[in-house]
Amino acid sequence: MNIFEIPFEKILEESVKTHGHLCPGQVLGVRLALLGLRLIGIKDPKGAERKKFLVFVEIDRCATDAIQSVTGASLGKRSLKFCDYGIMAATFYHLETKKAFRILAREEAREAAAKYFPEIEDKYRRQLEAYRVMPEEELFEIQEVEVDLSPFDLPGRPLKRVQCESCGAWVQDGREVEREGRVLCRPCAYGGYFRPLGLSPKSSEGTQKF
Repeated sequence: MNIFEIPFEKILEESVKTHGHLCPGQVLGVRLALLGLRLIGIKDPKGAERKKFLVFVEIDRCATDAIQSVTGASLGKRSLKFCDYGIMAATFYHLETKKAFRILAREEAREAAAKYFPEIEDKYRRQLEAYRVMPEEELFEIQEVEVDLSPFDLPGRPLKRVQCESCGAWVQDGREVEREGRVLCRPCAYGGYFRPLGLSPKSSEGTQKF
C-alpha cells in the first residue's frame, strides 16, 4: 500500500494508538517519518519495501514511537537503530541505493508555532496544531549523508556468536570486546547499566549510568 495515499490524520491516529496519547511529538514524528520515506523513495514501508531501508533514531522520546509506527521499522527486525544522542533527529537509509538523509527537527519551530495559531494560549496545544500545517522547511533541516554500516548491523541471521570468557554470556553480532587476550561481553569489559545485588558501588566502578 502506498503510504502517501493514506490521509495524514489516519496515519497520526494509528501512531497515537501505538504511543498512547496525542502530543506535539507525535505530529512531528509522523511528518518526519513521511518526509524521510519520501526522500529515499520508499512508498510501501510495511509491505513490499519493508526490507529495503533502515531508520536511525537519535532520541527515545515521543517522535520515535511515531517514526516506528509510520515506517514499521523495529529493533527486533533490525530495521530500527537507536543512537542515544538526545537529539530530535532521524536518518533514513535505503539499503539498495545507499541513499541516506538525516532529518533534524528545528528548535525554532517551537516558537514559530505562535504565528500560525496566536489565539491558542497553551504552547503545547499551539505546537500540536501548528506542526500539522507548518511547511517542512520550517519544521526540519535536511542533510544528505553517508552511513557506514558493518555487516554485523544488517538485518538477517547473526553472523557471529561468541562466549564471554568472564561471565559466560553469549554475544551476537560482533558486539564482543577483546581485552588482554580475552573475549568479553561489553558489561564485563566496560561495566553495564546494572549492578548485581550485594555488589558495592565501589566494586562496580565504571558501571554505565542512565
